[in-house]
Amino acid sequence: MDPAQIDACIDTDTEAQIAQVRRFNRTVTQRVGVLHDHYLGQDRPIGEARLLWEIGEQGQDVRRLRERLGLDSGYLSRLLRSLETDGLVTVEPQPRDRRLRTVRLTDAGLAERAALDARSDELAASLLEPLNATQRARLAAAMAEVDRLLTAATVTLDTVDPDHPDARHCLRSYFAEIQERFETGFDPALSLLPDAGELRPPHGLFLVARLHGEPVGCAGLKLPPDAPSEIKRMWVAPHARGLGLGRRFLAELETRAARHGRTVLRLDTNKALTAAIGLYHSCGFQEVPAFNDEPYAHHWFEKRIG
Repeated sequence: MDPAQIDACIDTDTEAQIAQVRRFNRTVTQRVGVLHDHYLGQDRPIGEARLLWEIGEQGQDVRRLRERLGLDSGYLSRLLRSLETDGLVTVEPQPRDRRLRTVRLTDAGLAERAALDARSDELAASLLEPLNATQRARLAAAMAEVDRLLTAATVTLDTVDPDHPDARHCLRSYFAEIQERFETGFDPALSLLPDAGELRPPHGLFLVARLHGEPVGCAGLKLPPDAPSEIKRMWVAPHARGLGLGRRFLAELETRAARHGRTVLRLDTNKALTAAIGLYHSCGFQEVPAFNDEPYAHHWFEKRIG
């Protein structure tokens, strides 16, 4: 099959997948009632109803709420004003920084949220009720898979400075985890840690993965002028594992290294990180003799790229 035929097959597959996603969206929006202004029989559309649920019993930072739902700030403000007019929420500036605001449910808001929860349970039960036990299990499993994949699709990979607060948060979390997992613990002072300058252009780069605005992973790439490119400090938060972020980091860093004309990509790892070792093998990395004196490394990997 020549390249043109391969491209045609890929295009056909993509078109079929897009058509399937659109059919799924139409079925779901109709079945769960989001086409109506009175969602779940309440006197408000789904946008306001979802906002009540997301605010929760403890309240929520407005900026965090916007990031969580991926809403335009103007649209979110209109939704909040509507809920505030109806006496369901209060919006107040935070004491430490009055530019930031916190939204909380009033007693009326809590009561409506409870009613929405009850009706949501009824709707979910109505979706399952016509199905037999096997079909219910299949539907629940399929929904879990769709939820996982859609969540994975919302994660962004952003290039940041290694001293950015999100980068520092990820690195602190990473060091805390390997301190617990390594047999000997982990002392950053003993490790061959790259300094921040080695992970800044043109000597390297640092990526942070964000889910709904929250940092959930990181990975660095060293691009030394006289040695192969090297992956450093790749980590994914425990609650974000299973979303394919490790594989996505590797693919992105391989692409970035190739763009810089590199033909070899290296990394090292500790024997305790068995899942990571399996990932490296599955992504085409081969074990090689030690290429550095990292005291916490037991395995060294290399991959030809470009």
